Amino acid sequence: MFLGIDLHDHEAQVAVVDDDGNLETEIRLPTNRLDDLAEEYAGSEAVIEASSNYRAAYEMLDEHLDVTVANPEKNRLIAEAPAKTDRLDAKRLAHLLHAGMVAESYVPEDEIRELRDLVRTRKSLVEERTAEKNRVRAVLKRTNNTYDSELFGPTGREFLTELSLSSPDRTIIEAHLAVIDELNTQIEVMEEKIERRVLESPAAQLLLTIPGVGQTTAAVIVAELGEIERFDTHKEVVSYAGLDPVVHQSGETEIHGSISKKGPGALRWALVQAARIAVRCEDYFGNFYTRLKRRKNDQIAIVATARKMLVSAFHMLERNEPFDPPEVSA
Repeated sequence: MFLGIDLHDHEAQVAVVDDDGNLETEIRLPTNRLDDLAEEYAGSEAVIEASSNYRAAYEMLDEHLDVTVANPEKNRLIAEAPAKTDRLDAKRLAHLLHAGMVAESYVPEDEIRELRDLVRTRKSLVEERTAEKNRVRAVLKRTNNTYDSELFGPTGREFLTELSLSSPDRTIIEAHLAVIDELNTQIEVMEEKIERRVLESPAAQLLLTIPGVGQTTAAVIVAELGEIERFDTHKEVVSYAGLDPVVHQSGETEIHGSISKKGPGALRWALVQAARIAVRCEDYFGNFYTRLKRRKNDQIAIVATARKMLVSAFHMLERNEPFDPPEVSA
């Protein structure tokens, strides 16, 4: 049997196709009962689309079924269908699976998935903390209070304590500071868990030899790339990360525009941050960045440096070698 499963937050629509490609039955059930479905059709093949909520469903189904995770962007029969309903999507998925035409999405091993969850959660917490800090700054701006850039360390906290504010504004700032303190605690917990994973990962230890790459960046690269063996060339890695320039072609003229940004945003962000550090402390990346910045601008140069760093990381992981760039002339 071939099961096409259209997932939603609380319900799933299922189409079951037999070995001859005929629709056998259609089922709608709560997502928390997908394990019952898997037991009933144990040994069959199933397909779900990669989405924000696919992980829990995948783990329930995978125990009894051969599960394929479909890439929604590459399954054009579904993405470009003129009519889209849960029933139609489930049937299309089932028929694509039966025909062997599903464009698959990569599902990493458990260890990589767990690390990915940790680094993505850390990123989310850091973004929430930044939003809370900006809310504090907004109150200060509204009350015409100038402040130093170092606002949330010991000196900044002392400044905020001594600041003359109305009672409501004081209450608002203290509420945001309390949230920031809790987020700091949770971020530290995440970073401790990430650090332990990095210590246990030979791939992450190799990446730490790249100037500018710290514990978190190494973890992000390992988590977002997954098994390096799935990439044949450095161009595939660059494309996966969304760091490849978009090419616009007209006749024989090619124009290279901005990067595609198709891959995981967390990976691009981590590489750019690492590149910012590397260009200040290492000649291989520093000289490359400086030469390009003279001809282009800072943003183009730093993104290109991040791309170069990713290519270095790919070859290091592929060859199981530490960072060892060629000699660079001044």
